[in-house]
Amino acid sequence: MGSSKEEEVSLLVRRTSDGISPVVVLSTLVAVCGSFVYGSAVGFSSPAQSGMMDELSLSLEQYSLFGSILTIGAMFGAVMSGKIADKLGRRWTMGLSQVFCLLGWLAILYSQVSWLLDAGRLFIGYGIGVTSYVVPVYIAEITPKNLRGAFTYVNQLMIATGISVMWLVGIVIHWHTLALIGTIPCLLQVLGLFFIPESPRWLAKNGRWKDSESALQQLRGKNAAIIDEAAEIRDYTETVHQLSESGVVDLFQPEYTRSLIVGVGLMVLQQFGGVNAIAFYANSIFISAGFSSSIGSIALVIVQIPFTILGVLLMDVSGFCSWNMLRLSLLGDIIFATGPSRI
Repeated sequence: MGSSKEEEVSLLVRRTSDGISPVVVLSTLVAVCGSFVYGSAVGFSSPAQSGMMDELSLSLEQYSLFGSILTIGAMFGAVMSGKIADKLGRRWTMGLSQVFCLLGWLAILYSQVSWLLDAGRLFIGYGIGVTSYVVPVYIAEITPKNLRGAFTYVNQLMIATGISVMWLVGIVIHWHTLALIGTIPCLLQVLGLFFIPESPRWLAKNGRWKDSESALQQLRGKNAAIIDEAAEIRDYTETVHQLSESGVVDLFQPEYTRSLIVGVGLMVLQQFGGVNAIAFYANSIFISAGFSSSIGSIALVIVQIPFTILGVLLMDVSGFCSWNMLRLSLLGDIIFATGPSRI
């Protein structure tokens, strides 16, 4: 009888460790502030275009450079993000990315010349490039296995939300105010980082076993059993340390050819679909196609958020490939609809 009761208590504690603790929720919300920054950076250039070009006397070529230089900064940030996150930790890397974003928004806010605008946009690009790696990694490392997929999807949802907020708010407010709004999620994440734990897996990877267990206990709850998960983290970390460090050249080994082609091919095809061009210059695209920029932006928002949520559901039910086929099909419909423009 006593043994049976002990088993019930043990099972209850184990279930508690697999549930959602307030610290996991708070940590995820703080992390996805960075995802919102990513979305707001992408969505800023569309509603701000006419106001910035008029007030700062920018040519179309100058504004095109301002819009697209974000991706150049993001490329550099993404390439360096892995090393930075491994060196500084997940929390400090998120903080560093927001420092770059804050500097970028302030440069745009107070700029009177095109080169400072471009420098600010480049800084934001670098920041969101780092964010694009470290946020989903941090979320995946702090959440229980049974909730990891759902929590990681929040990253994409917040990116879409950031874009949508910029498009909607940008209809009615000045671009200076829009840039100021862009600093708010940066500040929220920087402040929030002081109240969330570091990734237990990163701490374990750096040999800080006691700190790793302490962070894991904080994430799972005071009364949660973490023995099994802590042992799994330790075993995984020791296994990784025993393996020789792989380089970029190792990706091109014959056994990885299929995976490499599929992975890179999907990313390339997605970019060639023109999604960034639509996000960066949605207003001017709709105007050139003979539509109202306001109506166009609202229509995109109405489509974007529900379909992002649908994507979350389809990823679980139908898998990654089905969702990407649907995305490419919808993007083709949008391009076809706006195609007969007066350009």
